[in-house]
Amino acid sequence: MKRVLVVLLTVLCLGVPAGASAPGDSASAAIVVDAATGRVLYGHDTEVERPIASITKLMTALVAVERGPGLATELTIRPEWTGIEGSSLYLRAGETLTVEELLYGLLLVSGNDAAEALAAGCAGTVDAFLVWMNEKAAELGMEHSRFSSPSGLEDEGNYSTAADMARLARAVLENETLQRICSTRSASVAGRVLVNHNKLLWRYEGCAGLKTGYTDQAGRTLVSCAVRDGQTLIAVTLNDGDDWADHAALLDYGFETYPNETVVAGGAILGTAPVSGSVTPLVLLAAEEDFVYPLAEGDTAEWQLTLDEALSAPLSAGQKVGTVSVTVNGAPAGSVALVCAAPAANDRAEAQSLWERLWTGLTGWLF
Repeated sequence: MKRVLVVLLTVLCLGVPAGASAPGDSASAAIVVDAATGRVLYGHDTEVERPIASITKLMTALVAVERGPGLATELTIRPEWTGIEGSSLYLRAGETLTVEELLYGLLLVSGNDAAEALAAGCAGTVDAFLVWMNEKAAELGMEHSRFSSPSGLEDEGNYSTAADMARLARAVLENETLQRICSTRSASVAGRVLVNHNKLLWRYEGCAGLKTGYTDQAGRTLVSCAVRDGQTLIAVTLNDGDDWADHAALLDYGFETYPNETVVAGGAILGTAPVSGSVTPLVLLAAEEDFVYPLAEGDTAEWQLTLDEALSAPLSAGQKVGTVSVTVNGAPAGSVALVCAAPAANDRAEAQSLWERLWTGLTGWLF
C-alpha cells in the first residue's frame, strides 16, 4: 500500500514585469499554452469550433511522419495530385519526391498539392489518410476537431478549436523532424527554393515555427511557438486579421507573466523515511530531477511525497521509492520520481549477531 509520507508547501509570489497586463487581440479565438506542461496562460473562446484553413497541415504532417512509409521513401507524383488550387508546391506528374521533401513543401509554402500527395502516397487514398488524421485527433484528446481535408482548403466539415490546435502543436513539437522543418526559414527542395510563409520566424526573436493558414471562410489562422530562456510557448489564433502583431503580444505576455520556476530541485533533500533491516534508522529522500513549472504572481505550488511501499534495506542511492506530486493553486500539475539520496545497507542482522557474540563472551567471563 502506498504511504503519504509528508506534505511540504512552497508559496511562490513572483514579480510580474511592468507592461505584462493581459493582452488584447483581434482574433475570434486565441490561446497561449506552455508547451512543456500544457498550462493555459491566456485564452478566450478556446473551445469554439471554427474552420482552420491550412493549419490543418500540422495534423497531415504529424500523421505522415508517424504512419507513413518513412522520410526517405520516394513517391512518384500522380496527375490527380497536381494543379490543386491555392498555395502550391507546383508538383508535376511523373516527378519523384521523397516524403521529407513533400513535408518541406507542405509546411514551408503550404502546398495543397503536397498535402494530397502525402495523404494518398502514405495511406493509398486520401480517404484512408483522413481516417488516420481523425484517429490521431482522438488520441490527442482533440474532442472538438474533425478533419475532412489533408490541406484545409475545403472548410466544410474541417474544423477545430484554439485549444485543440494547441494540443496538436505540442505533439508536433515533440517530433524532432517536424520541429526542424517548421523552424526552417528557407530550403532548396527538389529543384525549388522554398521560403517559409511564417513571417514570425524573422519578426519575433526565438520563434521556432509552426504554421500559417487562410481561406475566405476561416480568415487568417496561425499557430506559432517561441523559445525564451529554455521555455517554449505556443500561441494559436483563429480568424485574426492582425495575427503577426497579436502573436508577438501574446507570446510576450506569456513569457513575462508566467516565467518558468523550479518548484522542486533535483537532488535537494525533501525529507526522510524510516527503513527496516538497517542500522541506519532513516533514509534521506530527494527528487530525481527538477520540477519546473510556469508560475505567475500569487500562484501557490504545493508538493507531496508518497512512498510506493514501506522501505526496507538494502537501498541504493538514486533508487526510486516513490513520487513527488505537485499541485498549483490546488490543481494537479505533474510529478517527478522520489529517490533515495543515500544508500542504506542490509546490516542490522550482522550488527545484532556481533552484539550477541560480545554479550555471550562478556557474561561467560563474569560468571
